[in-house]
Amino acid sequence: MDVRALKEMAAEAALSYIQPGMVVGVGTGSTSNLFIDALGRAQIHVEGYVASSLATEARLKSLGLPVLDLNATGDIPVYIDGADEIDPHFRLIKGGGGALTREKIVASAARRFICIADNSKDKPALGSFPLPVEVIPFARSFVARQLVKLGGSPVLRKDVTTDNGNVILDVTGLDLTDPLAMEMRINSIPGVLDNGIFAQRRADVVLMGSESGLISRAADTQA
Repeated sequence: MDVRALKEMAAEAALSYIQPGMVVGVGTGSTSNLFIDALGRAQIHVEGYVASSLATEARLKSLGLPVLDLNATGDIPVYIDGADEIDPHFRLIKGGGGALTREKIVASAARRFICIADNSKDKPALGSFPLPVEVIPFARSFVARQLVKLGGSPVLRKDVTTDNGNVILDVTGLDLTDPLAMEMRINSIPGVLDNGIFAQRRADVVLMGSESGLISRAADTQA
């Protein structure tokens, strides 16, 4: 079974968390795109979808699915999105697709965050995937120097401008044994909009496609 099929398995499973009349947050990236395609086939009669990026908004609209502005919805029942890494405590690294800040906003506005992925994203600890940090362009060099002081090696993601008009630094070498502390520490650097550690707002449910079938884990069942 190829990786796409594993992602599709998780994406299809996430449909069960959507009820008619809901407002649903939708993430960004390859797995989220497969979920959007599944939404198009399912045609669940929801109130609408809140997109975490302009790309997601365009994909939803291309399938005739209603898109809502988060400012008009308030808190939402459920948010469904992928991840670049998932640890055993439901903490994530996200942002490979460049939408990390809006993803974190929509995830934080949601009562339940359902993370969908193939099982290659299942890691014993975070840190092998470069950590995306969204930075105001004016502060790029300053922020990079502060990230070096934290032990990181930042690299500017070339030819990328976020939906918010900013740049992304991909950082390797950081000690993520305490992801929450590092998330907050990086976000305290002036010029940082947000970073791709999702520890303060972890996933509530993880759905992973694997060769042996769907793996489903819920945070409230963990010891």
